[in-house]
Amino acid sequence: MKAIQTEQLSLGYKDELIIEELDLTIPKGEITVFIGSNGCGKSTLLKSLARLLKPKDGSVELDGKDIDKTSTKDIARQLAIMPQSPTAPEGLTVLQLVKQGRYPYQSWYRQWSEKDEEAVQYALEVTGIKEFEDRTVDSLSGGQRQRAWIAMTLAQDTDIILLDEPTTFLDLTHQIDILDLLSDLNEQEGRTIVMVLHDLNLACRYADHIVAIEGKSVFEQGDPDEIITPQLIHSVFGLQCQVTCDPICGAPMCIPYSKQRQMKGANRYATQQVQAN
Repeated sequence: MKAIQTEQLSLGYKDELIIEELDLTIPKGEITVFIGSNGCGKSTLLKSLARLLKPKDGSVELDGKDIDKTSTKDIARQLAIMPQSPTAPEGLTVLQLVKQGRYPYQSWYRQWSEKDEEAVQYALEVTGIKEFEDRTVDSLSGGQRQRAWIAMTLAQDTDIILLDEPTTFLDLTHQIDILDLLSDLNEQEGRTIVMVLHDLNLACRYADHIVAIEGKSVFEQGDPDEIITPQLIHSVFGLQCQVTCDPICGAPMCIPYSKQRQMKGANRYATQQVQAN
């Protein structure tokens, strides 16, 4: 089944084309991760899937319906997005920010409800920022701020969640916490998760479906076990590497070659040889 589909989608800014005639299907109920070099169009594509960027040509369909012909509130009840490096108005508290996630459910005849409150409290708890709810967003550290925005996205309580680099600014512990949380939402509640991640090894560990973007289109897509190879990494990132098995979870793991470490290793080997002789 498909959650989101694009047909002949072309995206860009002014006269610059970033994505060209892209046909893409996002599997429903799975975790999809976009990978690719800086500037390849990952974030641009994610914005388009959420109707934050109008296509130059082609279309995006959400559950079989053209999103350009769907109301903003209807989209917001089905799909939530956390953009890259979002900013909040000065003086806005964490609680006020997270409450914004319930906006799609508000109207003149439906005011704040117990369900809204439960959704907000759940989002604060699972992201570990309940203790900061009365603090202003601009007073938080980068990692705390990132978790506050993720909490707002979760409070929206949608079947599809789009996240642009959700682990930015987070230390390793909180990176794993957030990715584990998203994995739990996928496995236990069937949420469709679509992310942009820069860490290739984390992408392979958490993704059911990887989309490698290069040359204004999809270079390859599929199960990480099947598509992540040294050849793909070199073609998409221009990087020489080995691909081995992650000893923790069995996913592909990229080990890049490093001239500096290779030189140190060679020097260490030469020293050992001299000492041995």
